[in-house]
Amino acid sequence: MKQSLILDDLGGVPIFIVVGDDKRSMRAFERSVDGRKLEFLLKPNTSTFAMVDAETGSEWDFTGKATGGQLAGRQLKKISILNDYWFDWMTYNPRTGVYKLGDR
Repeated sequence: MKQSLILDDLGGVPIFIVVGDDKRSMRAFERSVDGRKLEFLLKPNTSTFAMVDAETGSEWDFTGKATGGQLAGRQLKKISILNDYWFDWMTYNPRTGVYKLGDR
């Protein structure tokens, strides 16, 4: 199954970026709850967008809210992101590195 999320650590903070069902909308979140680092996967075979964390099996929606499982009702901290054109970004940030699958 093809996943449309990136899990990483940025400045010591565990984060993830995910692309929505429309293949255009993006969200970024801190991926920890009560200091516990979570790993996320897209939930397969669902008609609506859903993610599952590997640690508790809780189900999460695109807004970062746990809709079921052990962490039901919890909300991940949202990170502001900018969806911009690459050529425009590079004009003002020429030292930017390109993220590649498997980079750490």
